[in-house]
Amino acid sequence: MNILMINGTMRKGSTYQVGKLAIEEIMQEGDQLTELFLPKDMPEFCRGCAACIRESETRCLDYLMYMKRFTRMIDEADLLIFTSPVYVMHVSGAMKALLDHYGYRCMIHRPEASMFGKQAICIVTAAGGGIRSALKDIKDSLLYWGVARIYTLGVKVGTSGFEHMEQAAKDQVTENIRKLALKIHREPAAVKPGLKTKILFYIMRKVVRDGNNPADQKYWEEKGWLAKERPWKNKTGQQVEE
Repeated sequence: MNILMINGTMRKGSTYQVGKLAIEEIMQEGDQLTELFLPKDMPEFCRGCAACIRESETRCLDYLMYMKRFTRMIDEADLLIFTSPVYVMHVSGAMKALLDHYGYRCMIHRPEASMFGKQAICIVTAAGGGIRSALKDIKDSLLYWGVARIYTLGVKVGTSGFEHMEQAAKDQVTENIRKLALKIHREPAAVKPGLKTKILFYIMRKVVRDGNNPADQKYWEEKGWLAKERPWKNKTGQQVEE
């Protein structure tokens, strides 16, 4: 399994420690791990020019320097792990900036077909509140990307950080991670999206078909999604069964 861990901060604090615990529990012999750190690996903010949506993602001013490499790594991964501390009730600004750059990959525009066969984990830590809203920031983006299985893990570490948590609380985090690992390893080659994602796909399919964005319509037509092809089917057109 090819694992990509995207860290929403360059500080290797509580969030990173929890993320590494997840990696240690999930990784098996033969698995490969790549780590990216924000903002180092993608320091630019979205400019809101919408060139990626109206024309092509290659028109983004950050494409050649950062986004081409970043996107390739995302597409090659079987498991995506997003980590972020909670900053004022939401994810870090660097994580939000990255997700903004993928507006064109929302299902209403040009989602990547491989996303419908991927798994993802969203991990956030907070001293106090904001865990739910920060997890939602990442999970919402992944849902609209079409990611098939999305898991969440939020950890309240207190003001002293993960290292100084009570041992019982640490043990509970470890147990939650173990449960996550079992889900991740449940037939990873047979991952497919659930009903919610499929319904969303069909709604967006109608919007694209009846819309006025030539770039989106051309993409969906080339994929065959406006006809009978679906991104969660294999090359023979048969749905992958779990």
